[in-house]
Amino acid sequence: MVECESPSKHPLTMYKVLALLSLVYAASAIGGYDGGQGGHEEHIDYYAPPHYNFEYSVHDPHTHDVKSQHETREGDVVKGYYSLKEADGTERIVHYTADHKNGFNAVVERKGHAVHPQVVHHGHHY
Repeated sequence: MVECESPSKHPLTMYKVLALLSLVYAASAIGGYDGGQGGHEEHIDYYAPPHYNFEYSVHDPHTHDVKSQHETREGDVVKGYYSLKEADGTERIVHYTADHKNGFNAVVERKGHAVHPQVVHHGHHY
């Protein structure tokens, strides 16, 4: 059985290993090291257009935080909407699209009626 000493007894050894690994990584990244396989591998660049679909929602009765979002992406086209409850009680809904040809476009809609509490002034009027 071979026993190894703790790396803490030889801190420079750890740095030497990290430096060597960095050099090997750098050499392989520029093509100077082929991993010991003795040949050249053909580099194939696969391109898959990005696609995703996500959504979330929050409804917190304690903080009155109410919001949601839904978004999809197919290639370079993004579509979605988000909504949130404003402090005045209205709901803001934003539908948006984005692509390379048209840029970012949004349509903002507001639902409901704003409610503003009455402010009561106490004290002297000047």
